[in-house]
Amino acid sequence: MEFTEEEMAQLRDAAGREDKSLRSMAHDAIVSELRRRKVTAAATRVAGISAGLNERLAEK
Repeated sequence: MEFTEEEMAQLRDAAGREDKSLRSMAHDAIVSELRRRKVTAAATRVAGISAGLNERLAEK
């Protein structure tokens, strides 16, 4: 997949505003997304565990 000219222009503008290279900006975006996915997965697991616990506690 390749970026359109418009997307590249937006990326260059954003990188310039942050005083970063495109490579650095891409790295940061990818790492941020991986962290977001990890947190989302953990929150989903906790919510599932908590739901069962909350149901058991409500029965008492």
